[in-house]
Amino acid sequence: MNIVNLICAILLPPLGAYLQVGATKHLVLNLILTFLGWLPGIAHAVWLVVTKQRG
Repeated sequence: MNIVNLICAILLPPLGAYLQVGATKHLVLNLILTFLGWLPGIAHAVWLVVTKQRG
């Protein structure tokens, strides 16, 4: 697990998701979740980083 991606996922969830998977459906989903509420966006971004999802 890359610590930089994890920190970005917590502070700026869309950036953390982008660094992990690139411009994919996961990034769009993360943007929607972040706009609906900060915590769902963080949870999704951290999940992407921890499970080592790749675009």
